[in-house]
Amino acid sequence: MLLALTLLFAQYDVVVAGGRVIDPESRLDAVRWIGIRGGKVAAISPTALRGTTVLDASGLVVAPGFIDLHAHGQTDENYRIFAQDGVTTALEMEVGTVDVPVWYRERNGKALINYGATISHVQSRMRVLGDPSEFLPSGEGGRGVATPAQIAEIAARVRAGLRAGALGVGFGLQYTPGASKWEVLEMFREAAAAGAPAFVHTRSWGTGDPGSSVESFMEVISAAAITGAPLHIVHLNSMSLSSTPQTLQIVGEARRRGLDVTTEAYPYSAGMTAIESALFDRFENVPDSMYQKVMWVTTGERMTRESFRKFRAQGGMAIIFLNTPEMEAMAITSPLTAIASDGGLTDGKGHPRTSGTSARVLGHYVRETKALTLTEAIRKLALMPAQRLEKVAPMFRNKGRIKVGADADLAVFDPNTVIDKSTYQAPATPAIGFRFVLVNGVPVVRDGAIVSGVFPGQAARAPIR
Repeated sequence: MLLALTLLFAQYDVVVAGGRVIDPESRLDAVRWIGIRGGKVAAISPTALRGTTVLDASGLVVAPGFIDLHAHGQTDENYRIFAQDGVTTALEMEVGTVDVPVWYRERNGKALINYGATISHVQSRMRVLGDPSEFLPSGEGGRGVATPAQIAEIAARVRAGLRAGALGVGFGLQYTPGASKWEVLEMFREAAAAGAPAFVHTRSWGTGDPGSSVESFMEVISAAAITGAPLHIVHLNSMSLSSTPQTLQIVGEARRRGLDVTTEAYPYSAGMTAIESALFDRFENVPDSMYQKVMWVTTGERMTRESFRKFRAQGGMAIIFLNTPEMEAMAITSPLTAIASDGGLTDGKGHPRTSGTSARVLGHYVRETKALTLTEAIRKLALMPAQRLEKVAPMFRNKGRIKVGADADLAVFDPNTVIDKSTYQAPATPAIGFRFVLVNGVPVVRDGAIVSGVFPGQAARAPIR
């Protein structure tokens, strides 16, 4: 009786009223009222609650805010488009940052959604080897072979980043072909010593050894087994292509044998990266027909051998059409994969995955093809990413869930209309169907539109040591 009276007369900052609340961890799937106070979920009630602000969620699904483990776009432009896709926490985990304190300081009080990053092996290597680029290496930072002294210096930078609260160590091995197996092991040792995950873009893709997808997965899983570092393999879909059945089997077998290995995928059949990077070295002498699989982001044109060489000398982003819808679907629907976008826009240019990853999973894979249940999709978008990080950063125990005491990061959407609208020609077109999105209890999307002048995003980081 006392509890009922407390719920009836309590005044909350915000109430999300009468939505279908789905929490994959507790298996809750029922109409509930959520009361929010001080940025936290304070009540979950089967009856109405009173609040200063009431958001009508009737007929809508209320999910934990989505956590994107692979978000290269870490600017206001990107945070706005992520929020319209239900993302409440966007993390730069693959490439990361070379200066953890500065990276977090630059976003403090200025972010629409929560943010976080790893310490970058890639960029630390670039600094030590004198690479001139900023984001991905174009010279010695990628192709150069580090001396033992240089490896020790890279490791020291990684160690300092972990002590400053980085969420793990970010690796782009396909961008750093000069990195020896021993150098990789040394960086995994740093991650293991901090209890932090290694987030790895594996060394290569393909079906033939040396350099196959299978061999590349074996390299990093072996490094995890040797050092004890937790391992997260990024975008399994684009690193596996036709080898997706084999790489999924490898990850599953490693997990069944007790290794802490996780992975992710994005729901598109094309990837995107910097054309000047070492990843594109393999395109130098391919048949002419292969260049038609590469699109220049700035103009949307497909390439020829001549334009490929011109753009490569110039530098910039290119989209690569190498995967198939069948392999994409296999990766997305596997119970082993979290969903992560690998997204990033610059002045509206980029890949549609930035704007549409969550909505495509919910619209295409849940509603249209029924390849995923709604609860399973939300688990992949919210709970699995939180579970990947909660050991290194205990704050994630209060994310990816809807429970009393959790952070009030919520995505409220219409399951009948949610869908991605972005295309390769118009990648910045926002998703539709997300009625409300809340970050730390503050609405950042209301009635489908971005709320201006609010910056409730907070740093998502490991404890500073």
